[in-house]
Amino acid sequence: LMPKHDLWAPIDSTSFAAYLALWGVFTAFMFVGTLRLNRALQVVFASLTVLFFLLAAGNYADSAVLKHVAGYEGVFCGLSACYAAVAQVLNEVYGRTVLPLGALAPRADKS
Repeated sequence: LMPKHDLWAPIDSTSFAAYLALWGVFTAFMFVGTLRLNRALQVVFASLTVLFFLLAAGNYADSAVLKHVAGYEGVFCGLSACYAAVAQVLNEVYGRTVLPLGALAPRADKS
């Protein structure tokens, strides 16, 4: 819509790849934060990190194959995020494990 009205030029694929790669780096740091949380969130953020880097590589190389693979990865990521969200809500509402999240073992305090 905007390029049609000459408000700014369309972004080139290399710049867009850099943008996506930066989101991949951010998401990788967020994944590290999930290492103390449940496995479901780890899967969501790990697959999202892979997705951003696949999209970045696909745009950088202008590869339809990589973008296609990224599409499937995106579907997996989205489904895993939906599962994690539904599991968290149902488990909280019912006060028990309705859908498992892959809880981590409690840490032993070193105090």
